[in-house]
Amino acid sequence: MAKNDILGETLWDAYSDKVTTLMNNPTHQGEITEETAAANGNKLIVADFGAESCGDAVRLYWEIDPGDKIVNSKFKSFGCGTAIASSDVMTELCIGKTVQEAVKITNIDVEFALRDNPETPAVPPQKMHCSVMAYDVIKKAASLYLGVSEESFEDEIIVCECARVSLGTIQEVIKLNDLKTVEEITDYTKAGGFCKSCIKPGGHEDREWYLVDILENTRKEMDEEKMAAAADAGSAGEFATMTLVQKIKAVDAIIDESVRQFLIMDGGDMEIIDIKDSGEYIDIYIRYLGACNGCASSSTGTLYAIESTLKEKLAQNIRVLPI
Repeated sequence: MAKNDILGETLWDAYSDKVTTLMNNPTHQGEITEETAAANGNKLIVADFGAESCGDAVRLYWEIDPGDKIVNSKFKSFGCGTAIASSDVMTELCIGKTVQEAVKITNIDVEFALRDNPETPAVPPQKMHCSVMAYDVIKKAASLYLGVSEESFEDEIIVCECARVSLGTIQEVIKLNDLKTVEEITDYTKAGGFCKSCIKPGGHEDREWYLVDILENTRKEMDEEKMAAAADAGSAGEFATMTLVQKIKAVDAIIDESVRQFLIMDGGDMEIIDIKDSGEYIDIYIRYLGACNGCASSSTGTLYAIESTLKEKLAQNIRVLPI
């Protein structure tokens, strides 16, 4: 059957040549019997996993020797061509590994192995769930062999199953890079860049965690931390003894609380470039952004307001120097 007869040229081009080849000619499709495994002195593990979101299912066969090594593996896939291709590569990756090594194979490894080149995804975003299913059936097989729960293989909360991005990673990246949009989270972590179900409710499957909520809650935590830092600095008079990072956070908190909203109302903003202690003064270097850059008031009234606020709340020997 010609490519255009199956999916249409545009969509078909989103699949790698490896995927399209394995759709119709998988290498490891089949089954392993108890008799075959026993005759080789090995143990047979058969694991089933189905994806409720799309109705696909996969059965994985592992023939495991006494040393926990997977000496042979087969699969049966009940679903789309992408599920067949993903399952075939997943099976290939398992062979020769111990069970403990195989359980470390992720859907990212499966998708990457299906690529024709490292830079181009093997499948369109809406088909990433097929490689996730391959990862899940590996966990199921390993849990059956080792006699443990599947959850024992996960030590983090995974928010984006497609890119295997954890809750902790997303929260940390938001804080470290001061991210303000879901699009920025995707740029930094790839979370939400594939099937998009983890971005907000309403995708092809329900999730416990969504990027929109994580972003909102993390930004609230960041604001609370800034306010706490500012309160501590103002009440204890310890601004001069803070580290550079602590000083920047304290200044930023005061700016967010008392100044930034007025700059934004006029189409501008500001950022802290550096803080230096010159002995007599604590010099805070800032850069005006947007409409504030080049505004006549930026070197008079606006500058006085910023400096006065920081002096009142942090330290009297502060100087604000625009650059």
